[in-house]
Amino acid sequence: MPKFREITMGDLLRETAGRFPDREALVHPEFGVRQTYEEFLASCTEVAKGFMALGVNPGDKVSVWTTNLPEWVYLQFGLGMIGAVLVTVNTNYKSHELEYILRQSDSTTLVIMEQYRDTNYREITRSVLPGLGGADTGGLLSDELPFLRNVVYIGDYPDIPGMKRFDEVVALAGEIGDDELAERGKSLNCRDVVNMQYTSGTTGFPKGVMLSHYNIINNARMVGEVMGMSERDRLLIQVPLFHCFGCVMSTLNCVYYGAAMIVLEYFDPLKALQTIENERCTAVNGVPTMFIGIMSLPEFRKFDLSSLRTGIMAGSTCPTESMKRVMSDMHCPEIVIAYGLTESSPVMTMTRRDDPVEARVSTVGRLFDGVEARIVDIETGEEVPPGVHGEIITRSPCVMEGYYKMPEETAVAIDGDGWLHTGDLGTVDEEGYFRVTGRIKDMIIRGGENIYPREIEEFLHTHPKVQDVYVVGVSDAKYGEQVLAVVVPENGVPVEEEEFVEFCRGRISRHKIPRYWRFTTDIPMTASGKVQKYKLVERYSRDVE
Repeated sequence: MPKFREITMGDLLRETAGRFPDREALVHPEFGVRQTYEEFLASCTEVAKGFMALGVNPGDKVSVWTTNLPEWVYLQFGLGMIGAVLVTVNTNYKSHELEYILRQSDSTTLVIMEQYRDTNYREITRSVLPGLGGADTGGLLSDELPFLRNVVYIGDYPDIPGMKRFDEVVALAGEIGDDELAERGKSLNCRDVVNMQYTSGTTGFPKGVMLSHYNIINNARMVGEVMGMSERDRLLIQVPLFHCFGCVMSTLNCVYYGAAMIVLEYFDPLKALQTIENERCTAVNGVPTMFIGIMSLPEFRKFDLSSLRTGIMAGSTCPTESMKRVMSDMHCPEIVIAYGLTESSPVMTMTRRDDPVEARVSTVGRLFDGVEARIVDIETGEEVPPGVHGEIITRSPCVMEGYYKMPEETAVAIDGDGWLHTGDLGTVDEEGYFRVTGRIKDMIIRGGENIYPREIEEFLHTHPKVQDVYVVGVSDAKYGEQVLAVVVPENGVPVEEEEFVEFCRGRISRHKIPRYWRFTTDIPMTASGKVQKYKLVERYSRDVE
């Protein structure tokens, strides 16, 4: 087995900055940021000291709810330097989801921005913390959130009582000496949890996946090795940083190899093209819909993309023709596919840069060195022969530490021998190439976003007119799948689609709001009374195509 690095986030960044002090580290054209590794290290160090002065201790949870701002990247490494746990918050979340994450994670600090699209984070934070304006600095902000002490605001809105401005927190860095920060760093262990990502569960309650420095640094190392990353590369980062795709496979990957992080605040196909050309990007990461969106622009062929060589496509299945076009028209001959899940930090398998096109579109590649995986029979748990369907399970140093405060769920996910049960169905061939063929649970993947029906069902059950509800995924040409809700109305009361859409709006993420609604009292059941969701899919798929 190859040697896995035992190093913390802070030490890794210092190591890279020492090797490549003058090479570009962070470039964020939309915010006028262009920093070398020496300058990037200095910014992260100031953030680390500022949050230390704020009272953030090792093991404290800091929830970050912003788009891909420069500050997000500083926080990722700055919080890692002081042993805090970065809790990544989905930018699509609304009040109900934010409050749950803050409560379940025991966050002591929340970092927000002003607004993203139609969601005002400042106003939502005030609705979740109604007494914020009158709270003492550093004191209890909410009886329902007993750990929360600080809200840090990134932006220029003048009236933010109860919150601290990000620049003001960074200015506190002068209160912390270099020796004090160094002592904090020495007290940390690479096996400490440094990142918590929330993944929705089939129970309807998101689970906090605890990932250590060791987990994610080694995963980033292996991802970059397959991509052939070096200090000469410049990776366009357009995927959300709150996903492992953004903060492990992208930013941490770059920092490990000394490559430049070329960041966009959020995905925009035209800005992606402009940035690839202007910054001479050599690599680009994205879900298939991003690549398809870029190549669908009328202006696509006007841009010089000849600097590109590689990138990762992940999140959902890639159509064969799209993959071929990415390789030829986007000048990405070494584009690769990655597969994994948050609980495995996240990548388990990748295609290789020299794999034939067929392997890159029909499989999710082969295992990393040092990562084990098997296909096992769902009923018996016994390993099955090549080509036979079963559940994909994995065991490696990248498997999570567990779900935060959910020991029973952790024990279900990771068995006594350390195997993580993915819940995915698949096969492996004689040459070690894995294929994902389905999901044991009925998870929906819409445009690269994992959506768990049970979570939406739990929420819709709070509507007074709902007697029962079943959420399924139906095929969609653009997003791969769309969400369809089958509602059984309470006692036959009249219902309208719009009232349910309005009920969801502002309370759950936009991508979780069902695209289609059907109302019925006829739900197909098995003889034992179990709902046959696949029959609902068959029934309604035809009229939504």
